[in-house]
Amino acid sequence: MTKILIIYTGGTIGMMTDPKTKVLKPINFEQIMDNVPELERLNCQIEVRSFDHIIDSSNMNPEIWSELAGIIEKYYDRVDGFVVLHGSDTMAFTSSALSFMLENLAKPVIFTGSQLPISAIRTDAKENLMTAIEITSSIKDGRAQVPEVGIYFDYKLFRGNRAFKYNSSKFEAFRSPNYPVLVESGVHLKFSENYIRKPIDAPFKVHKNLSNDVAVLKLYPGISAKVVRTILEADVRAIVMETFGAGNTTTDAWFIDMLKNAIDGGKVILDISQCKVGTVELGRYETSKQLKDMGVANGYDMTYEAAITKTMHVLGLENDPHKVARMLEQDLRGELTWY
Repeated sequence: MTKILIIYTGGTIGMMTDPKTKVLKPINFEQIMDNVPELERLNCQIEVRSFDHIIDSSNMNPEIWSELAGIIEKYYDRVDGFVVLHGSDTMAFTSSALSFMLENLAKPVIFTGSQLPISAIRTDAKENLMTAIEITSSIKDGRAQVPEVGIYFDYKLFRGNRAFKYNSSKFEAFRSPNYPVLVESGVHLKFSENYIRKPIDAPFKVHKNLSNDVAVLKLYPGISAKVVRTILEADVRAIVMETFGAGNTTTDAWFIDMLKNAIDGGKVILDISQCKVGTVELGRYETSKQLKDMGVANGYDMTYEAAITKTMHVLGLENDPHKVARMLEQDLRGELTWY
């Protein structure tokens, strides 16, 4: 019988409407279990670890990610996999962060939650929770079938650092347009084995040192020099720049000069596209050739969530901006595709 640790952080899945105020408030995991008696029929041994203070996912931060990684590190040799109950709003950030923090992961770490509380009549919570546990406990030839960080929502399991929340009102809350679904749930679980990461024979290692010295520069037509200067001169070590199309920016001299000055001053600039589908191709167009020549790092097809958390992770590992830029362009945990 497989052993699964459920880590309860909070989120809509563990909310209940206060009969007096009609406001959603968190409940404990025992109350969640009361709403899903079917859990006792699953062929696995379930242990639960709840955060001391249940949180709304909007309050998620790197310190909590480190706490979560520490729990996984503590229980790693005791259980066969982990299910993390988490609010959907920042789930893609947390799953991305954990994918980088958990090096040489050989066991499932599956995030799930819901759009409706588990006590609601039409809730999606029960299916999400039960199937996430079933996927986590799935073993083939003595090995976990999904030995990586994932997000399970609405009958699909996505790679955790490839997904993003796109809808706040549908049960189908997440998408992963640049990478295939890992598992589909129907009458049977359909595992896409060719797309699931294979664990390497190396010791499991947890990285808890994250640096939030990151700013975001999102471009738009007509952005002013004052706005760009404020962001580029901020007291941070790295900037995630959301550009147009395949990584393109304005070629106005003032803009290019500001970027070059920031890089010459020791800042790292990572180029990701505002488009949800496709990849950055630095140098393909004249509007991005100068970026490549000055040393802007190529984010390829990374999601915004993966770009932010990967930058935090790499800054926690390296001080040299040139090494940071090179690591950001490398595929560390299946978060990007080279074309």
